[in-house]
Amino acid sequence: MDRRKFIKDSALASSLFFVPSFVKAFESVATEKLGYRRLVIVQLAGGNDGLNTIIPHNNDVYYNARPRLAITKDIIRLNDNLGFHPSLAPLRSLFDNGELSIINNVGYPNPVRSHFRSMDIWQTASDSDEYLQSGWLGRYLDAHGQKPYNAIEMDEQLSLAMKGEHFNGIATNNYKALYKTAKDPFFKSVLNHYNDTHLSEHNLGYLYQTMIEAKSSAKYIYEKTKVKLSQQDYPQNNFAKQLKNVAQFVNSDLDTKVFYTSLGGFDTHANQQNKQSRLLEQYAESISAFVKDLKRNETFEDTLILTFSEFGRRVKQNAANGTDHGAANNVFIIGKNLKTAGFYNNLASLTDLDTNGDLKYEIDFRSVYATILSKWMNVSTKGIINSKQEVLHFI
Repeated sequence: MDRRKFIKDSALASSLFFVPSFVKAFESVATEKLGYRRLVIVQLAGGNDGLNTIIPHNNDVYYNARPRLAITKDIIRLNDNLGFHPSLAPLRSLFDNGELSIINNVGYPNPVRSHFRSMDIWQTASDSDEYLQSGWLGRYLDAHGQKPYNAIEMDEQLSLAMKGEHFNGIATNNYKALYKTAKDPFFKSVLNHYNDTHLSEHNLGYLYQTMIEAKSSAKYIYEKTKVKLSQQDYPQNNFAKQLKNVAQFVNSDLDTKVFYTSLGGFDTHANQQNKQSRLLEQYAESISAFVKDLKRNETFEDTLILTFSEFGRRVKQNAANGTDHGAANNVFIIGKNLKTAGFYNNLASLTDLDTNGDLKYEIDFRSVYATILSKWMNVSTKGIINSKQEVLHFI
């Protein structure tokens, strides 16, 4: 095969298997077996406004700070002080059943209010002044992964969170298209030349390995998922489609331990009310359908769902009927047999704010990760979460 054609056509491999540093992708093979529990990550991209998500309905400071933006009607009161945004009504049964834990005031020291940098911090579990090239889930894969499909992101590109030093997950928003691409005649041609004597000269051996693993993963996902297609009704939106695919993977018993999904659009600097209401409705209805799907197939008990956003919003509304970038925010944990269901902690003070007018963080987000790794995934946090973090008691 002509080398120029090989390099040109090898884009097919990268579209299957997002490994920018593919030379390192298969240098190490983990020996530890993965457990049976699964983790589903939901990223609310853009910085969801936590104060209009979990509403301090009995706090005058909230209403005074947001004269046009505060939620005043149809609040779903969960206790004397806090309640759901009306769009979160589909989650009420999870809250009442003890299957939802809401952790308030989650953040990190010296918060960064840039979308890209703060998301990097959340995805790598770094300090605010530390720059890491691997994600916390990628490092989990480095230590405990065996195949690319052990972690799947429902997107066309792999997030930094899923990239390790030596091992990465796989990204696909359409597993059927992934399989079809892997069957392209080009792959057969490439693999027939796997023993080409010129491979070492051109340093392409690792790329061949990557392509072999990509094709194998695509076939495994497709064949395994065919046996358990979802019968649950889902809303008609892209986020719901992601969760429906995840449910099919989970219910088909794929050997995948981490799933990564996202819902964007939460950067609400202007005209926030309608936009956030619509997005929260998509989130809540989709999550409700997803949980029902898992329960129907008796897989909910072994699945934990973590929802986060890269930061919250400013306590005070801005002049455009929106909110600007803030700091601490709430995190949702959904699962069966939670140790601390309902509200894990109280909302931070709305008067004792940081110098930018933001909520002060109380719980380091890396403590949430450390708790999930040690108490749910049953692995050591060593080498995955660098900072020593306290273990929380929500699971």
